[in-house]
Amino acid sequence: MIQELEKDNLQDIISENDTVIVQYSATWCGNCRIMKPKFKKLATEHNEANFVIVDAEKFPESRKLASVDNLPTFATFKNGEFKKQAQTNKFDVLKELVEDVL
Repeated sequence: MIQELEKDNLQDIISENDTVIVQYSATWCGNCRIMKPKFKKLATEHNEANFVIVDAEKFPESRKLASVDNLPTFATFKNGEFKKQAQTNKFDVLKELVEDVL
């Protein structure tokens, strides 16, 4: 499942789901736009996790759940807890991050 955050409620999604994988991005970020379809493709391949796209500028509380100081940042959460993150525009790094949490 994939969703784009419409309000600053990522903590609720993390609490309600076993595995959550997040892409932090921004509308002005070119690498974020490049990675978004790849992120969505991974979501279709892994139904056992919730994939969430978060606009890091619009939703500061959700942004605080990971150390987001560069975009795109990808973060994984398992059983309500932060696990790992990567700031990357490389698909292989993203794929490894996803597979590591599943």
